[in-house]
Amino acid sequence: MTKPAPTVTPNTWEFLRDPMITPTGFREYDARWKYPEEINLPGVTALGLGLGTQMIARGIDPVIAVGNDYRDYSLTIKNALMLGLMQAGIKVLDIGPALSPMAYFAQFHLDAPAVAMVTASHNPNGWTGVKMGFERPLTHGPDEMNELKSIVLEGRGQPSPGGAYEFVEGVREAYLDDLVGDFRMTRPLKVVCATGNGTASAFAPELFARMGVEVVPSHNELDYTFPHYNPNPEAMEMLHDMANSVRASGADFALGFDGDGDRCGVVDNEGEEIFADKMGVIMARDFARLHPGSTFVADVKSTGLFASDPELQAHGARADYWKTGHSHMKRRVKELGALAGFEKSGHYFLAEPIGRGYDCGMRVAVEICKLMDRNPDKSMADLRRALPVTYATPTMSPYCSDLEKYDVLERLVAKLVAHHEAGKPLAGRKIAQVVTVNGARVILDNGSWGLVRASSNTPNLVVVCESSESDAEMRAIFADIDAVIRTEPSVGDYDQTI
Repeated sequence: MTKPAPTVTPNTWEFLRDPMITPTGFREYDARWKYPEEINLPGVTALGLGLGTQMIARGIDPVIAVGNDYRDYSLTIKNALMLGLMQAGIKVLDIGPALSPMAYFAQFHLDAPAVAMVTASHNPNGWTGVKMGFERPLTHGPDEMNELKSIVLEGRGQPSPGGAYEFVEGVREAYLDDLVGDFRMTRPLKVVCATGNGTASAFAPELFARMGVEVVPSHNELDYTFPHYNPNPEAMEMLHDMANSVRASGADFALGFDGDGDRCGVVDNEGEEIFADKMGVIMARDFARLHPGSTFVADVKSTGLFASDPELQAHGARADYWKTGHSHMKRRVKELGALAGFEKSGHYFLAEPIGRGYDCGMRVAVEICKLMDRNPDKSMADLRRALPVTYATPTMSPYCSDLEKYDVLERLVAKLVAHHEAGKPLAGRKIAQVVTVNGARVILDNGSWGLVRASSNTPNLVVVCESSESDAEMRAIFADIDAVIRTEPSVGDYDQTI
């Protein structure tokens, strides 16, 4: 039976023999641990055995595509995972080093019914994890993750005969071919390509070159020590570096990618960071003109403009606000037959006929270049300024341990709902409603709002605020939301604030 930490501890005889897995690593839609403090290699093998057992129990053909990101320990983790999968009787198709969306693509390209991608995404070095899925383009959500967690932690992984291994060449090239096709820019375009020395360094510069885009390199050398910053285009450190590169080079804009390439961040030609939800509105406007009457899904952290923007309304676009998280969003886009889904974190889910419905930062980069090609007289700053003005915070994450955050959130949601039901104002305005589909999104009578939810991947809460009127109101919303949060003594400091 798998022994959860700390029954097995590092630097012991058992650590090299018995599985050690911290239960909290099984999250809503990813599996993520600090390595080796929270999971050891036998634990990763037990995870693979459990995932293979889950496939067999669900009647899924025993074939899986497996990749790994560019970290110095990811290949070791992948090998341990593949060993467990083969123990379960699964044929492993090893696609080598990859981006997460390249692994998702491999499901289609290789006609593989399942995928497992070893990555810690944008988490700092020292983290590892697995993104996995059975029903393309979907990945595990809470139900599948809880089922897998039970199989693994209860030691119910079942060895079976028939496991096999094959290394598959050429998936990276097929992925790039699929992204670009025969598209070539008809207007000159100069783009800062920011990859933070992460896995996207092996993809994005070539992707731009294939489209005829002039590349201004920014930390494009593969280096798994991440010497400049952790590749995360939601972090202001990376966005500010991208802005400096734009100003220094005179580029048309900058695109930045996270550690496993499923997210994309944008800085315009004036060096202004465009938060990903606002960039989503810019893209949705373009898509709505091409595909009138489309539905767009936005996560609860995103701007209210998806519902209120006059141009989207003029093209009959419909907005649906849904739970944050790539698995939740992929599933919602598929359920509704939406054209696209947008998360404030930079995960975009572009469905047919644009993409295949999974989150792919490289696909977003291609579509942004196509958008600019369709608007040859516009700069990225022009497109930003054409949006209705709102005032939004970055995504802020006060510390709250994984063991406590959901209980803390439940109490915070109850407090905010009670605040509304008592008729109390927030930021001096009447509360119109409190949406509790994913935490609490407190919406004021003028459409401004503030959100608190629990991070699914890190020991944090998540706080975002937006005002339709002023920076001062945005700060007032944050102050009042934070005052409620501070009633919980176990909530710590913010990673960044306004």
